[in-house]
Amino acid sequence: MADNKYKTGETAPESGKFKVDSLVNSGSSIDDNTKIDMEKGEQFPPSPSSNEAAYWVKA
Repeated sequence: MADNKYKTGETAPESGKFKVDSLVNSGSSIDDNTKIDMEKGEQFPPSPSSNEAAYWVKA
């Protein structure tokens, strides 16, 4: 079963910790172990390490 991915700008479906899975433009996974706390309804930010649009997954 694949993890649900959430793109920068989308809203969090639930509260919890999330981490960057890959960058939107390059599609490649990045070595960014930063985890962020999100509240339900908050918008996903850009990647903390590159400041680019990213796909986020539940940590």
